[in-house]
Amino acid sequence: MEYENKLTFQVYGARALFSDPVSRVGGEKFSYMFPTYQALKGITESIYWKPSIVWRIIRVRVMNKIQMESSGIRPIRYNANTNDLSYYTYLKDVCYHVEVQFEWNKNRPELKNDWNEDKHFQIAKRSIEKGGRRDVFLGTRECQAYVEPCIFDEGSGHYDEEKELTFGYSFHSFIYPDEQENDGYQGLTACFWRPVMKKGVIEFIQPEETELKRNIYKSTKKDFIPNENFTFTKEVIE
Repeated sequence: MEYENKLTFQVYGARALFSDPVSRVGGEKFSYMFPTYQALKGITESIYWKPSIVWRIIRVRVMNKIQMESSGIRPIRYNANTNDLSYYTYLKDVCYHVEVQFEWNKNRPELKNDWNEDKHFQIAKRSIEKGGRRDVFLGTRECQAYVEPCIFDEGSGHYDEEKELTFGYSFHSFIYPDEQENDGYQGLTACFWRPVMKKGVIEFIQPEETELKRNIYKSTKKDFIPNENFTFTKEVIE
């Protein structure tokens, strides 16, 4: 491998909502105090993604002070075409340094010709410099985010001198059927863990390593069949 395929970027915005699933039962949303692995993976995939790769989140650095603000929202009722009244509690003025890397999706052997590390590394790097290929959001659609390159350890963060903060039992990520390497999951799986922030940095374990997993529903991956539901480009064929 010519390159170590780790990339870093800064993502920031006026608001963020990494909603705790426990708070959503009554129709309201309350944000975790930190971005989840799944939220950061979604941000990274908005920057650049192909079905032949899987993004792994290594760590995140919390740069700004953790602050919350509540806002009155009028969402659509689940059982009627009318508005309801709710309060959403957001994080405000957030900024994170994120370190990621990609690996090949071994469940996509039909895309093996696209396993070119240098190509994906350079495209992802340019995508970060351009602010992402798609719109980037911090948890939900109303929380617009902005992306730019950074060096992970540069700059001063609010929690650089804080030895350790624990956040309790939290949602970590989903394991999707097309990314599963262990046949025991058999479908969409939710993963939970106990995050700890040390000197402003949360080191992520990977979804397979989480201590609690809950199967949401059984499903199998969708296969790509050449010339039936997808077509190789000339670049990939060669």
